[in-house]
Amino acid sequence: MDFKNITIAGSGVLGYQIAFQAAFHGYDVTVYDINDEVLDKAKAKFDLMAKAFAHDLHASQEQLASTFDRLSYDSNLTSAVANADFLIEAIPENPAIKISFYNELAKVAPVKTIFATNSSTLLPSQFAEETGRPKQFLALHFANEIWKHNTAEIMGHPGTDKTVFEQVVNFAKSIGMVALPLHKEQPGYIVNSLLVPLLSAATDLLVNEIADAETIDKTWMVATGAPTGPFGILDIVGITTAYNINKINAEATNDPVKIKTVAYLKEHFIDKNKLGVATGEGFYTYPNPAYQSPDFLK
Repeated sequence: MDFKNITIAGSGVLGYQIAFQAAFHGYDVTVYDINDEVLDKAKAKFDLMAKAFAHDLHASQEQLASTFDRLSYDSNLTSAVANADFLIEAIPENPAIKISFYNELAKVAPVKTIFATNSSTLLPSQFAEETGRPKQFLALHFANEIWKHNTAEIMGHPGTDKTVFEQVVNFAKSIGMVALPLHKEQPGYIVNSLLVPLLSAATDLLVNEIADAETIDKTWMVATGAPTGPFGILDIVGITTAYNINKINAEATNDPVKIKTVAYLKEHFIDKNKLGVATGEGFYTYPNPAYQSPDFLK
C-alpha cells in the first residue's frame, strides 16, 4: 500500500517539522493535538518553517503555498485518523502518556493504518501490544531541523511485519530523508546512542560546578571542530526533552547526579519557561546565540 494520508500526533518540537516535511513532499497531512489552542501555536510555527525552507532549501513560494494547502488540523482523534494510511506519534517522552494515547488510538484508527512512534529513547516493544496492531507498529525517529539534518532511523520490534518496515523505509526516502534501518531494537537508536552520553557528560560537568555551559561548549567545539557544543545542542533538542529523559533515568537508578540534574533543569529552565530555541531562551538566547559569534572560540 502506498501512503497518501498522513496523520502526525503531536505538534511539538519534532511533530510540526515532520508534518511540514511530509506536506512539502506531496502528502496530505493532518496535524492532531490535544486542543485548538495548541494547534494555533503550531500554525505560527509553520510560518517559521516556511521561511527556513525558503532560506535553506530555496523552496519557491508556489511550493510553500502547496505545502500549506496540504496541511489540516484536528483536535478530535477519531476524525484526525479517519483516513490515515500512516500515523506518526510525536507526543512527550513519557511512557504513561504514550500508553494512554495508543489505547485510545487503537479504538478509533482504521484497520489499514500503520503506526510509528518518533520516540528517541523508548523502544517500540514497550508499546506494541498497546497499539492493538503490533505487526503494523514500529519506530521512525527524526533528528531536529529535519529538513537539514535529514536522518530517519527506522526500528521495528520483533513482531513488526517486514513489509510494513519496508513501506516505512520507502516513505522516509520519499520525504527527502536518508533512511537508516536498524536490525535490532536499540535504546537511543544510532544518533542518540552517540549523542546522549555526550549531553549527559556535559550536564554532569555543569551541575557539579566543574565549568560553566559556555566553557564546556567552547571546549567541545575547539577540540573536535563541531559547529555546536552540547548545550547549544540541548537548546535545539529542547530542554523539556532533556528534563524528561533525566527524570526517567533518575527515578530508575536513584543516581544522585541525575537527581541533581533534574532539580537544576527544573529550577533554572522548566519553571522559567526557558526551554531552548523554541521559546527564544535556554542556555543561550535566540535568534543570535553567543556560540555563533566569531569571538566565541577565542
